[in-house]
Amino acid sequence: MLKLKNDALEFIADMANGDARSALNAVELAVLTTQPTDGVININLTTAQQCMQKRALNYDKNGDNHYDTISAFIKSMRGSDPDAALHYLARMIYAGEDPKFIARRIVICASEDVGNADPHALMVAVAAAQAVEFIGLPECQLNLAQAVVYIACAPKSNASSSGIFRAMQDVQKITTSGVPIHLKDSHYPGAVNLDHGTGYKYAHDYPGNYVVQQYLPDELKGTVYYEPTENGVEKKIKESLKRLRGNS
Repeated sequence: MLKLKNDALEFIADMANGDARSALNAVELAVLTTQPTDGVININLTTAQQCMQKRALNYDKNGDNHYDTISAFIKSMRGSDPDAALHYLARMIYAGEDPKFIARRIVICASEDVGNADPHALMVAVAAAQAVEFIGLPECQLNLAQAVVYIACAPKSNASSSGIFRAMQDVQKITTSGVPIHLKDSHYPGAVNLDHGTGYKYAHDYPGNYVVQQYLPDELKGTVYYEPTENGVEKKIKESLKRLRGNS
């Protein structure tokens, strides 16, 4: 007779990460290497660890440690510490965390904390997420590690994320008259009769592909949401916007 302790069962299931053969092999090895007591083979967590050749971490996917670890992971990337970020990545992989969940957090961090200071960060993160889908564990840990190190080492900016948060607040609390008439679509029947598109200036018809023109609703005219930093590529963006906004 076989008795498998709940913590041992959960450990094997987590470590197998969806690989039924791996889980069955671990149980079979446990049965073959455990002496029965009164005709009962008791498989505890220690035996399960030995058979899976891994040790159990204090990591509950639905508990505080799960959230603490992912928090430390994100903050390490944000704080430009690739070594700490790799450590927490390793802890999550070792504990059987879903690599898709990890990849999603990396993609979010690429935009939230790196942004336009290094636009390639998002490309690297998305590529890693696609690699997770295409390759799977254990090899996709290499793709995740590459993305984590890139994002941790990249220059940082939260200007884009801060901008959308401020814009969302205004959308919720400020009532506008709508889209300025010169920006409205003029291609559908009857639009001309409503003066839609009248007065619109096509930017490519002007020197430098730019012309002063109001794009925000009247109630928000002059509002600035995006304030680029001096970091990385965003420094050039800031200089460009300064020139353009200075002409407005």
